Amino acid sequence: MPDWQVLFVPEHALLEIALRGTIMYLALFLVMRFVMQRQAGAVSLADLLVIVLIADVSQNAFSNEYKSLTEGLLLVLTIIGWNYAIDWLAFRVPAFERFITPKRLPLVVDGRICWRNMRREMMTHAELMSQLRQQGIDDPVLVRLASLECDGSISVIRKDDEEPNGKPEDRRAVT
Repeated sequence: MPDWQVLFVPEHALLEIALRGTIMYLALFLVMRFVMQRQAGAVSLADLLVIVLIADVSQNAFSNEYKSLTEGLLLVLTIIGWNYAIDWLAFRVPAFERFITPKRLPLVVDGRICWRNMRREMMTHAELMSQLRQQGIDDPVLVRLASLECDGSISVIRKDDEEPNGKPEDRRAVT
C-alpha cells in the first residue's frame, strides 16, 4: 500500500522548489547559449557527456532531494514554464531574440576559408570539409557562402558552375 502522504504532500516549500528550478534553468540556459553554441546542432560524444554530467551535477541543486510527486511535478512545470517564456519573449521582443540567438558566423566566403571564425568556434578543417562533403562539395573554392547557423548547423550556398569572368577563383584564405 503506498504512503499517500509521502507521495503527494511536499516536504519542502513549493516556492523554494520553483525558485531553485528558475535559477538553475536560467543558469544552464546561459551556459548552453554562450559556451556551447556550435554543439547545439551537432552534438559530439564529448558534448553529450558534458550535457549528461551537467544534468547529474545540477540535479541536487534543482531538487534539494525532493520525494513527493507534487515537488517533482512543480519542478518540471517550472522548467517548462521558463522554456515557454523564453520562446515567447524571443518571438515577441526582437531585442531579446537577438540576445539569446547567436549570430550566423561565416566559415567560407567566396571560396576562401575564414580561419579566424574557425578558430573562434574551435572547428577543424576536417570538420568543415566533412560538412561541405555532405552538401556534395569537395573543395571550398566551389562555395559562395558557408555559415555556422544559430542552431549549430552549417548552411552552404554553392557558387554558380561558371564564373562570370571565366577565370578560376582565387584560393587565398581569409584571416
